Order: sequence, then C-alpha cells, then structure tokens
Amino acid sequence: MKALFSCLCLALPLAGHLGLAQSPTPADDWKPATSNQPGKLYPQVNSEGRVKFRIVAPEARNVSVSFRDSSPFTQGEDGAWIGYTRPLDEGFHYYTITIDGAEVPDPNSRFFFGANRWGSGVEIPAHDQDFYALKNVPHGRLREVLFYSPSTDSVRRAFVYTPPGYDQDVDQRYPVLYLQHGWGENEYSWGAQGCAHLILDNLIAAHATRPFLLVMTYGMTNEIEFGRLREFDIGPFETVLLRELIPFIDATFRTRSDQRHRAMAGLSMGGMETKLITLRNPDTFSHIGLFSGGSIRPEDIADMTAFREKNRLVFVSYGSREERGAASGKVAAEALKQAGVNSHYYESPLTAHEWLSWRRSLYQMAPLLFTQER
Repeated sequence: MKALFSCLCLALPLAGHLGLAQSPTPADDWKPATSNQPGKLYPQVNSEGRVKFRIVAPEARNVSVSFRDSSPFTQGEDGAWIGYTRPLDEGFHYYTITIDGAEVPDPNSRFFFGANRWGSGVEIPAHDQDFYALKNVPHGRLREVLFYSPSTDSVRRAFVYTPPGYDQDVDQRYPVLYLQHGWGENEYSWGAQGCAHLILDNLIAAHATRPFLLVMTYGMTNEIEFGRLREFDIGPFETVLLRELIPFIDATFRTRSDQRHRAMAGLSMGGMETKLITLRNPDTFSHIGLFSGGSIRPEDIADMTAFREKNRLVFVSYGSREERGAASGKVAAEALKQAGVNSHYYESPLTAHEWLSWRRSLYQMAPLLFTQER
C-alpha cells in the first residue's frame, strides 16, 4: 500500500508544458475562454495556447498568476492589471491569481473544485475537442442524489448520469460504471471539468458505445492534508461504495445489477481506489479502468484463472508526458494480455497528469464496456 501511494501521481493544479517557443509578442488573436463566467471577456486564449488575464484591482501594488513563466502583470490607466502566460498544453488547467500576496480565485472564471478548494480554471481549446463538445444530439441527465451512509453516519452526495431515453423506455435496464475523481477533487469534478456526460452523449449519439449509467461520488471519508496521503485508509470508502452506494443505486435506478454489468474506473487517486477495490471484490466488478492511477500486473492477481473467467476488461491509460507511469503501464498491460486477460492500454498524446488525458481515457474506454454477453 505505501509503495503504491509513494509512486502515485496526484491530481493537482497543473501549469501545462511548453507547447511553442516563447515569442516576444504573443499572437494577437485572443478570444474569451469557454471556461469564463457568462459575459466575461477575460481570460482570453490565443492560437499559441497562451492565456491573457485582466484583473481590476486599482489599489493593488502587485498582481500575478500561478502559471510558471508568465509575464509580469502591468497596470493600465484604468486600474486594471494585464498579464499573460507562456504557451500551455491543450485542455483544462487550474490556476489562482495573487494580489499583493493574497492568493484568490479569478472573478472572471467559472469555479471548479480542485486542489481541495473551489477556484479558477481555464480551457485551452484542444484539436480533438469535438468528442467532449456540447452538440445538438439527444442528451442524458446528470442527476444529483443524496443517500444515507450508516457507516459514516452522514448523508452523502452522488451524481448519476442517465443516458438519453432513460425516462421514456421504462422497461430498459442499464449497466453501471462507477467513476472516481482524483485527490483534491470531488463528486462534481467528472461532470464539470471532466465533461463526462457530454462524452457519453456524443458516443451514444454516434452509436459508438452501449448506453450505461455513470455514478460519481466523493471518494474519501476523511480529509487528508497535502503530503499526508499515506494516512488515507481506503477501507471506510470501500464500505460506503459496496454496502451503501451500490445497493442505493440498484434500488433507485433501473440497473442491471449483476457483476458482469458493473464497472469501476478512476483517475489518479481514484485509479488507486479502483485497483484495490476491484481486485478485492472480483464478484462485484467485471470491468476495471485506471487513468493515470497505476496499473495491474499479473503478480497483483491472486488467482489468474478465476480472474480471467470473471473479468471482462482491464483498461490502463496515461498521458504521454507521464513518462514513468506510461512506460510501466504499457508493460503491465501487455503482460496481462499475454496472460489471457482482455487488457487495453491507451496513451493520450502530448498531455500529462491533467483532465484532457482523462477525458480522452473515458472516451477510449467507454466503447469497450459491456460488450461481452454470456
């Protein structure tokens, strides 16, 4: 367990990699970011992947942004401070603004939960963003549900995606994917910065995946400070998931509640949770997905013959810039395949430990789920 924690990369605010060489003057083709609050013109993004900020703070003495290697902010006659970043990776990035030493959210950005707080995020358009775009297709519903947890003596929240047609065809029952966030994030994350419901809407509209339910809940039962993740005990969350949430979902929604129609996946810490829980409970889950969250090797499996019989899929993915994890994940996936497991490895091009890697991972994994019937 400690070894797994020590090598696990965490879902933290990411500044992105250098995408283009720095130029003295940024390209002047700025457009408001899609992650802005309605009506806000800043932050703006240009074709180089740079982000320009405008912060109105007339009395401030110094303003900066958390992206490394950003330009100095300069104050105009109107009292607003302007600064911009180096070229950033495509996809979604958390950030903060610092005003006279106080780290604060950008009032122009929509708020997202990451790094254990509600804060700012900016979307850099990706060349393949069509797969998570909001389109004129039939849409499912992202439902907020509350369930009582006797083991924690608390009312807990989950978000449940039901696919298009769920409310119309009341006789149809659906498989379920339990999808976990990373450390520092919560049950909102996959539906907000992850675009999970839009990814599934678009796949289903293209007849590229079988419709299924998606369940997202908070993956911790105790708060752990940064740097102390080894103190996290997965046991209480495993109890919440197996004994409380799954029975609640099966009783509340029209699920196919047998093992072969239940999957679990997660990113980063959620991948670690997925690995531990699914390997300990092979009669509960038949499909496993680890996104930047470790890998499964043949030696991790106590009974390979039984595993091959019960498991339908092991999917492992990394961003290509997560070089150490990607290398080990690829080797482990191939070893499982050689052992007769339906093992798939995916590598997101030119991304690191960030949301575009995980959006792409869900997009790649979803068509592989629940395809084998016996």
